[in-house]
Amino acid sequence: MKVSREQMAENRRRILDVASRLFKDKGFEAVSVAEVMKAVGLTHGAFYGHFSSKDDLVAQTLAYALAGDSVGDGDFSGFVRSYLAPRHRDNASTGCPTAGLAAAVRHQTPAAKAAMTEGLREQLARIEKALPKQDSADTRRAAIGSWAAMVGAVILARAVDDPELSDEVLDETRAWIDSRVG
Repeated sequence: MKVSREQMAENRRRILDVASRLFKDKGFEAVSVAEVMKAVGLTHGAFYGHFSSKDDLVAQTLAYALAGDSVGDGDFSGFVRSYLAPRHRDNASTGCPTAGLAAAVRHQTPAAKAAMTEGLREQLARIEKALPKQDSADTRRAAIGSWAAMVGAVILARAVDDPELSDEVLDETRAWIDSRVG
């Protein structure tokens, strides 16, 4: 049975959506191609119509997920509040791909690292645009420092088994960013 171009594109988008959620939730190594395809409702064989290997899926999923990750409407303060919130911390599979996957990318292929690099460049550019206007070097520094603090805070908040400490990491990082950027 021949599949239309539109259906192929839709299937590919669904594979990337599901792979993104699974990778963020479980990590790259813990997710198999068969698991992704089963979750999408397609056969394992259909996978090779879209990707050459799991490494290719990882790299393309990173590029796809990072392209959709945004500050949103230029409201940096609102973005920080939303990002450094318990709801984001507690929902890794639907959360930020950078916080969910950045640490594991160092063990991936050069193509995956390139996708993460491009995603980081794009995210920093979006944050720079959303920040209050200042000297360009100061804006760049604020974007990098804020993003690094935010991603690090979410990673740390997810890593500890003490809910009070986890909340404190989010709250204090948000306050620290507000005191420097807001």
